[in-house]
Amino acid sequence: MQSPYRVMVVDDSAVIRGFLTRWLKEEDDIEVVASAGNGAIALKEFEKHHPEIVVLDIEMPEMDGMTALPKLIELDRNVKVIMASTLTLRNADISMRALAKGAADYVPKPESTREAGEKEVFHRDLIAKVRALGATRRRKLGEDLPSVGGGAAVVPSLAAQASSAPTIYKGAEIKLRSHNAGLFPKVLAIGSSTGGPQALFSVFEKLKGKLSLPVFITQHMPATFTAILAEHLTKIAGMKCAEAVDGEKIEGGRIYLAPGDWHMTVVKGADGEKISLNQNPPENFCRPAVDPMLRSLVEVYGSRILTVILTGMGQDGKLGCEQLANLGGYVIAQDEETSVVWGMPGAVATAGLSNAVVSLNDIPAAVENALSGRPS
Repeated sequence: MQSPYRVMVVDDSAVIRGFLTRWLKEEDDIEVVASAGNGAIALKEFEKHHPEIVVLDIEMPEMDGMTALPKLIELDRNVKVIMASTLTLRNADISMRALAKGAADYVPKPESTREAGEKEVFHRDLIAKVRALGATRRRKLGEDLPSVGGGAAVVPSLAAQASSAPTIYKGAEIKLRSHNAGLFPKVLAIGSSTGGPQALFSVFEKLKGKLSLPVFITQHMPATFTAILAEHLTKIAGMKCAEAVDGEKIEGGRIYLAPGDWHMTVVKGADGEKISLNQNPPENFCRPAVDPMLRSLVEVYGSRILTVILTGMGQDGKLGCEQLANLGGYVIAQDEETSVVWGMPGAVATAGLSNAVVSLNDIPAAVENALSGRPS
């Protein structure tokens, strides 16, 4: 077995450090090499043990997580930092800023470690993100991945981990669909997960002032975080972005963001298209999920949908893109090199459902071309 992923846990609560460390140590492919009660201690431990992944609390004495974050990245620009915070508006905002400053992802800590359901979700998400980010780092550096249970090394995804059926994306052949330029898209739909906020900020910064159609985004996030994400996108995109509201009418020049814990769909009524929210069971272990959004858009707009699948774990969005591809809609997938985790876009690209697989920097131009009837 190849060496396990090296993790450091940083939290001022000895109780939280304890159960995080215990959970991580239970996995054969993960090793906790250090723990620390604040950022200052974490920096010293980092230089001793050189962890690949750091689970970093936000609020700590002496040196908090936001102060420690850039110092950790300075020590190792390839380190993957997962911010851990409780679900408050303040911490959600700090987490968004941490992502913009180089953190790879975040995990919302359960309000109570006694709640079995909350602990189970947090446990599953933490393990999945450590594995996915560790795999991304090692592949970038050309290092071997640890095997799981004696099997082949894989790129794990949230869905794959839960189903015990991992998917290998590295080196998979990408088959692009041809596209016959015809009717212009009526809407833009975007799906994203791990690394998604940073990718969304990058895309909309370059598209500022260039979009007049309705935009629908499903980003895997809890409720408190989606509210903050909407605020940040409004500032960056120069167009109103808000959590979608059940029953609201669809308008051009607006960004509708799926609220945390709700699937966002679109329905057509007598007086036009409207948002319809539901709390149907999670799909791909996620709520909100991309697939329900895409299915509903296909029912309302047919092939006249431009879809972008950004970085993220798992394969949410693949089935929706399959429906869209069968109708002749246009799909853009983020490439592996610029994805934090090439799960969602990789699933679409390797299934031959995308018309273009491009870098994050090139996605805005690809969107403009597709909207103007000049898809590449």
